[in-house]
Amino acid sequence: MFTPDSRYANQPTYTVSLADGTQVVAVVPPLRNPLPVIGYHQTSSQERLDLVAVQYLNSPTEFWELCDSNNSMLAAALAARPLIGIPQGAQT
Repeated sequence: MFTPDSRYANQPTYTVSLADGTQVVAVVPPLRNPLPVIGYHQTSSQERLDLVAVQYLNSPTEFWELCDSNNSMLAAALAARPLIGIPQGAQT
């Protein structure tokens, strides 16, 4: 269901019953594991976070590592910041 590099790839699932009786499978959200920040990226207007992730982490789907290291629950909130901390282990 998830790509191998997804933060949800190995997370346990559980079933939830909606008000109409429909059952859906949900994923247990992983705990944050922020890496230390080793530098900063100055964003330009409307710069997409997946492109920043490609530049520093070599993967567009690992933008969540940027979110974790910047204490941001939402990718859109992080993308709106003027500076994004780049986590340790990134290509600088």
